[in-house]
Amino acid sequence: MRQPATTIDLRRDLVGLLPHLRRFAITLAGEAGVADELVQAVCLRAIARGHQWNGEGRLESWIYTLARQQWTEDSRKRKPKASARGNVTDIREAARERSASVDPDAIHRMIAEMPDGVSSIFLLVDVEGHSYQQAADIMGISTASVVSQLATARLHFAGLAGTHPIHRY
Repeated sequence: MRQPATTIDLRRDLVGLLPHLRRFAITLAGEAGVADELVQAVCLRAIARGHQWNGEGRLESWIYTLARQQWTEDSRKRKPKASARGNVTDIREAARERSASVDPDAIHRMIAEMPDGVSSIFLLVDVEGHSYQQAADIMGISTASVVSQLATARLHFAGLAGTHPIHRY
């Protein structure tokens, strides 16, 4: 029996989104291995729920929302992570742990060193080009929170300017 065209298109388009989805998953998970597991779970979820995709808006927004929902559900099953409300030493230690587990590329390290959630907002808005409202919808937060977290991300990069040289050729 032949599959409906929307399912075939969804699977094809999902393959094209894999690099973006993995990058987003790394901002949520903080390490490549866990991010890869998340990407696999999200792909399975997207295919299973393909009938819910109505074709309106950006497919990647729907996929990112599924990823955030999957991450939230998985997080409830895992041991709680250190909260960003901990003291400065805890935050710096968490940043060092996250940066050590991610690709050694400098940009990846800088993004990984951001507090939880901030890196995801930065990726969605400044890297992927989503609007503040789209990022808020994907992350399930208010637009004001997006603005605040994006400001935190940009200040984070400004603070790193002296420690991570950028070479232009």
